[in-house]
Amino acid sequence: MDIVHFNKKQLAARWGVSEASDGRLTLSVPIQIKRRSGRKLVTLPNGKAIKPKPWDTATTPLQLALARGHRWLAMLESGEVKTMRELASREGVDNSYVSRMINLTLLSPWTVAAILDDTLPNHITLFDLAVDPPALWDEQRDRVVL
Repeated sequence: MDIVHFNKKQLAARWGVSEASDGRLTLSVPIQIKRRSGRKLVTLPNGKAIKPKPWDTATTPLQLALARGHRWLAMLESGEVKTMRELASREGVDNSYVSRMINLTLLSPWTVAAILDDTLPNHITLFDLAVDPPALWDEQRDRVVL
């Protein structure tokens, strides 16, 4: 086992480490935890976020919703299900939820790319995209403000 020795005075001076009366050291790190696309992101004091490593990234809720919308639209178009009501019943969800997810298939290519690349602005929510999206892609871009 390796032993690591610290100079408490140097730690306190350089990193703001404080010592408790029982000898424990405390290091305060000024970070913020923000929610982005349904996941938590650690933000550094300068406002920058460290990009997660590819093996650390999970599918975001927006990406899942987009995939679900495309899958459900394909089921309707192929005749696998006849109506959105039948699809909702089969999936165990509400009719309006099915409708909102299928609305995501109407998004502009650059909005879809931003969802897939996870570069959509933090203030954009699933509700913003899925409820009554504009038919014209330019209007969608103005609404999303990429």
